[in-house]
Amino acid sequence: MSDALRIHISLAAQRLRLCKGDEMLMDVPVSTAEKGAGEVMHSGCTPRGWHVVRAKVGAGAPENTVFVGRRPTGEIFTSALREQDPGRDWILTRILWLSGLERGRNRLGHVDTMRRYIYIHGTPDDVLLGAPGSHGCVRMANVDVVRLFERVAPGTRVLIEE
Repeated sequence: MSDALRIHISLAAQRLRLCKGDEMLMDVPVSTAEKGAGEVMHSGCTPRGWHVVRAKVGAGAPENTVFVGRRPTGEIFTSALREQDPGRDWILTRILWLSGLERGRNRLGHVDTMRRYIYIHGTPDDVLLGAPGSHGCVRMANVDVVRLFERVAPGTRVLIEE
């Protein structure tokens, strides 16, 4: 088996594992789509299959930095900020932007993961992890997404499966 780093996300277990060869380097809870698995644009589902980390966003940003459109807003998440905008989907701390590798399944056309803006990203500390709840992305604890971000590079393969 290859010694390259790879990320495995289990929708059933709601876990993210970072592996190198047969060695597991991280095993942490995540939250994927509340609507389940699916690849279609605007579905609110988490896409399955092989992906790659297309880009990393947020290097050096303080924990709880708020991102909109992959840009820091200048805000740091607080419960008071949440009260001002209770329906907002908070994208915090770091972003790993995913791109599908399987043409017709999660790449190109109406199933393109990258054009769906599917990320692995941080979330408020009080958001439940280990259960579905996102709008399609993979939510992680801020401390975990920082650890993952520091270990992987663009081009790292990601498998999302049920």
